[in-house]
Amino acid sequence: MTETHATIAPAAPVFPPGRYGRRRETGRRPALVALLAVALVAVLGVAAYSQYDKYGDPDYDAKVISYTEITDNQVVIDFRVTVPVGESATCLLRARSYDGAEVAREEVTLPARAGESQLGLRHRLVTTARPHASEVVRCRPTG
Repeated sequence: MTETHATIAPAAPVFPPGRYGRRRETGRRPALVALLAVALVAVLGVAAYSQYDKYGDPDYDAKVISYTEITDNQVVIDFRVTVPVGESATCLLRARSYDGAEVAREEVTLPARAGESQLGLRHRLVTTARPHASEVVRCRPTG
């Protein structure tokens, strides 16, 4: 009895020489994968650092208490900022219209107060249209 191709386990396909072009070398692929992985980690690290730098230090936490006196050209924002004792903070305030457009943006500096870790402030924000919502975008150390 003769064996057929169905009874023999193939090790690797055999192609006619010169018919399908040149075969890829297998030794370069792991180095390329490693290089791409290192590049990806570097890019993600830079992105994480820039976002942390942009959006804040966990020691500087702000909360809007209320926004009142809303007119077509102003809003008064009451907010509280938690800062390290004796430090000052600079906070970015923003107001948005009903459709989400930014109608005001201003940086406000809170002075350092000895012995206090929470600073409260009431600030009048001048707007270019009637605001619908107000927020403290971020707070960071002054300096």
